[in-house]
Amino acid sequence: MTCKTFFLAAFLFGAALRGAAQDMQHYTFALTLSDTTNRIHGVAAVTVRFNSARTWFRLDLAGRMRVSSVREGRKKVPFLQDAGALSLRVKARKRSRHTYRIVYAGTPSDGLIISTNKYGSRTFFGDNWPDRAHQWLPCVDRPGDKAGLDFIVTAPDHYRVIAPGIKTEDVLLSEHLRRTHWVEKVPVPTKVMVIGVAEFAISPQVFIQGIPVNAYVFPQNRERGFRDYAWADSILPFYIRKVGPYAYEKLANVQSKTIFGGMENASAIFYSETSVGSRGVEELMAHEIAHQWFGDAVTETDYRHLWLSEGFATYMTHLYMEDRYGPDTLRKGMAADRKTVLVFARRQTIPVVDTGRHGGYMQLLNANSYQKGGWVLHMLRRSVGDSLFWAGIRRYFATYDGRNASTDSFRLVMETVCARDLGPFFTQWLYTPGVPRLRCSWASADGGWTLQVEQLQEQPFVFTLEYSIDGVVHTLGVKDRVSGVRLPDGVLPEQVRVDPDVDLLADIQVVPPEKK
Repeated sequence: MTCKTFFLAAFLFGAALRGAAQDMQHYTFALTLSDTTNRIHGVAAVTVRFNSARTWFRLDLAGRMRVSSVREGRKKVPFLQDAGALSLRVKARKRSRHTYRIVYAGTPSDGLIISTNKYGSRTFFGDNWPDRAHQWLPCVDRPGDKAGLDFIVTAPDHYRVIAPGIKTEDVLLSEHLRRTHWVEKVPVPTKVMVIGVAEFAISPQVFIQGIPVNAYVFPQNRERGFRDYAWADSILPFYIRKVGPYAYEKLANVQSKTIFGGMENASAIFYSETSVGSRGVEELMAHEIAHQWFGDAVTETDYRHLWLSEGFATYMTHLYMEDRYGPDTLRKGMAADRKTVLVFARRQTIPVVDTGRHGGYMQLLNANSYQKGGWVLHMLRRSVGDSLFWAGIRRYFATYDGRNASTDSFRLVMETVCARDLGPFFTQWLYTPGVPRLRCSWASADGGWTLQVEQLQEQPFVFTLEYSIDGVVHTLGVKDRVSGVRLPDGVLPEQVRVDPDVDLLADIQVVPPEKK
């Protein structure tokens, strides 16, 4: 076969077999880092189980990471590499398991951020979300194919290395080098397969319900960083109590150089270098620690269902804050999130589950995935009640822990627990763009008042609107373009509050009687 024919075949087969033709079982990445160059040297052992007979196997890998050899055992494996993929010519039977050893090197343009922190010290931090792991690691760079993980990092000995899992080796070598080995046995998606390499101050280890927890911060932030990251001591038990067991063998909270405010890497969460000393560090940590359950342990099948990660972490943060500081904190947080959703909805009319999105996933980091996703959970909780809501959350986590889930996966679990059809609710709030726009006004007749609710958007929504009279909450079922309810005799509009507990995601305009 000529090189040209080989490349064409590799391309066609690779494009056709990007689906679930294989299950990734394990990655071992042995990396060598240097202070004199940004070029990294890697040896990857990639273990895969094929679901069908295969003659080609495609891995995602950036072209700047040049592969020099591929072997299976002692046998050379023919391969071709283009700008974004490594295609291996293989001999794989259905249900067979293979391990390929890939030797490569290059200077990452992304994914592994080699830079200096705010104190001018050199650092190396993985930053993979959403599909940037292949910029430095040969992998199947999609959330739906999770695998176990080893990182073996050789670096100058003045650095410390943090990664997912448990540290099994940390030894000094000759020539002022150190080799560190981290092992993560729980299957995780590539978006959270990272290393952090820096001159860290490491806090004394504490155990939270048997889980070792500590902080990795820059030495200049030692005292404040240890104190700030200690919020984990109260956040972690809350999620264990409310959701289910923690999936990993440790929790490290790491000050890092990341493009995000925080990144939920499994058992080794990276926070921005400005997080230490910030006023919102408790909420930031509550969000990222929630991802250890939703996003890491239970991972969305693909990024169309990102709200199962970001919306869940957003609302779980509110629930933690409510538990710690009371219901007024929840109302304040939901009101702020509602404003954010309304601003976004005026600019873009797209649903939360954006089925038209293929690539460009950074654009999904928006109010739909975060705040509106959180609001959907809030309204679901109010609709089914706290007991069934938490029972459903626990059942969902227990069912999909270590696996992937879609929006339908979550819906079906909640329907089973609640014994009701939630299809219309999910369709309306997750698959339909926009939110209700309500004009609440007053009509006076026969010596009394009527509260009138008009839906101004094109397609009417179906929901329950709460209103309170002197602190007593009443409900109005709304499904038509215009709905109304007559107030009890003697009750004036000034005594009525619409949506008093901030339980409806809607753009609500209340028109006083004198402005009619």
